Amino acid sequence: MHKLGRYLLLERLGAGSFATVWKAYDPELDTEVAVKVLAENWAANADVRERFLAEARLLRRIASPRVVRVHDVGVQEDRPYFVMDHVRGGTLADQVGQCDPQEALRLAAEAGYAVQVLHEAGVVHRDVKPSNLLLATGPAPAAVLVADLGSAKQLADASGLTVTTGTPAYMAPEQAFQTGGIDGRADVYALAVVAYELLTGQKPFGPGGRATALMTDQPTAWTLPALPAGAELPPNVALLLRTAMSVEPTDRPPTARAFADALLAPVPQSRPPGPVREGPGWLTPRAVCLASGAVFTATTLLSWLQR
Repeated sequence: MHKLGRYLLLERLGAGSFATVWKAYDPELDTEVAVKVLAENWAANADVRERFLAEARLLRRIASPRVVRVHDVGVQEDRPYFVMDHVRGGTLADQVGQCDPQEALRLAAEAGYAVQVLHEAGVVHRDVKPSNLLLATGPAPAAVLVADLGSAKQLADASGLTVTTGTPAYMAPEQAFQTGGIDGRADVYALAVVAYELLTGQKPFGPGGRATALMTDQPTAWTLPALPAGAELPPNVALLLRTAMSVEPTDRPPTARAFADALLAPVPQSRPPGPVREGPGWLTPRAVCLASGAVFTATTLLSWLQR
């Protein structure tokens, strides 16, 4: 059995381009943990190594039950690793296509509240997706924890151009095209993609995401596929998801919490005739137009990309 420091590696939980995560056993504390170890081929790269350790520091600094906590760091054979809580409920990727609509909305809202914790700590995740959202186990309905801050960036540093990072299917257009700085609304876009996927079992714009649809001039680039009929969803959900996946960040809910609250909001009751009241500030007439699938011209797209 392999060991990293005092930790006995039991099972590989996942692997990416830069690191592998293992379920491990801590014999001193007699408990299971998760250990993330930098890939051997990147261990000598100073920039990647520093980003790996920066993730550990970020996770350690953000003390919240909605964020996976780091307990230890170490180096073995010149490969750094860090030790986290082992969250036993799996990930939201396991729930795609497996839960009823109300549970899908609840889990998506839980994810929104977890991401809000990052934003309040001054961090934008930049890679929100089902496999980076963990499910805690317990007697109460499962809570969602956010993990994998390998792409995360301080909001103060994300205002300018930066290296494109993330997973294409969940990336907001401004993040994919690097047309300017990004903020928490890029994560809101990703949360809406996650919610759509939990509800339908499909990614709204395919594995290439909206950016690929825009670049290849696909008809679906400007319109969100309809939610399944008969899903017994509140009528405001489709509009909310379309708005949260607007091309323009200013047309989305301003925060992850606002998006999560709207997912769980009760169905609006009909009102007697009278003056029209303003809705949320982010639900502007322009946003409604976008959410309804208005088709933009190539000139509009070009001018947006050139900002």
